[in-house]
Amino acid sequence: MTHVVTESCIRCRYTDCVDVCPVDCFRAGPNFLIIDPDECIDCAVCVAECPANAIFAEEDVPADQQQFIKINADLTRKWPSITKTVPPLADADDWKDVKDKLQYLER
Repeated sequence: MTHVVTESCIRCRYTDCVDVCPVDCFRAGPNFLIIDPDECIDCAVCVAECPANAIFAEEDVPADQQQFIKINADLTRKWPSITKTVPPLADADDWKDVKDKLQYLER
C-alpha cells in the first residue's frame, strides 16, 4: 500500500511533506508533487503536513481522485526525487482551495 498525492497539490507544490518523509519517496514536477509507490512505506507522517490536504492513503483516495493513483505511479519514473523543503509556487495560496485543476498539471 502507498499514499497518493491528489489534485489539490496542482499549482501549489507545498513541500512541507517532503521534510518529514523518512524514505524520500517524493518526486517533484513543475507544479505538482507525487509519491513513488515503490518507495512509500505507508507511514502517513506526510498527510498531516500537507497544507492543501492533498495526500491520502491509497484506499482512502476519493472516488473523483482515483486517476491520481496512476498519475503518481506513472510520473515517478519521469520526475526527480525531492528530499528538502523548497518554497511553494508563488501563487500557491491562491490555488490551494481551487477544484478541478487536472488540466493545469504540467507533466
